[in-house]
Amino acid sequence: MRTAAATAALLATLALTAGCLPVTDTAAAPADRTDATTALAALPIAPEDTGFHYDRDDWSHWKTVHGTCDAREQALLDQGQGVRADDQCRPVAGTWVSPYDGVTVTDASKLDIDHLVPLAEVARSGRIENGRRVGPRQWSRAERERYANDPDVLVVATARANRSKGDQDPAHWLPDRDRCGYAARWIETKTRYRLSIDQAEHDALAGVLARCA
Repeated sequence: MRTAAATAALLATLALTAGCLPVTDTAAAPADRTDATTALAALPIAPEDTGFHYDRDDWSHWKTVHGTCDAREQALLDQGQGVRADDQCRPVAGTWVSPYDGVTVTDASKLDIDHLVPLAEVARSGRIENGRRVGPRQWSRAERERYANDPDVLVVATARANRSKGDQDPAHWLPDRDRCGYAARWIETKTRYRLSIDQAEHDALAGVLARCA
């Protein structure tokens, strides 16, 4: 898996439109969109694996990742400003700006933690190799847990935005803000975890990139 530094390096080469806000506080400099388009073209296109049974309980999330902090609490610490937490790592003060809709929130309990590529979408994103479908269908429980708690795919967002998104891919849902950054991170995540995209998803991502400066 790529490190967070490598992820940031890739994102720094992906296109952003003028005025876009970053999806997280990771710096991403405006650049030519060629790398993003190249990465998208390299993703395998395959129909969604709708025959794979998705059970959220199979994707153990909010595991302890640092001290007493679980993955959710750590995301809140990392993506907020002026965050203070109690001795159990529960944020008790801070300010968060939801990247999907630009809403400022000061009460952590009113925030959701979104998986950039939703767990159900990951489960459906099998790919075809040598005529055989592979991918998350073959993942071990540990591999599913690793994805579910990966800080690079967690986004602090308003409950309204997160629940509007649900488990939809970019063919069916895009954020109100920073669509270029969102598309870049979606492509990077699918590349890093060797996941397929379906044709409609590919076309939607290509459409976003075509409008990025």
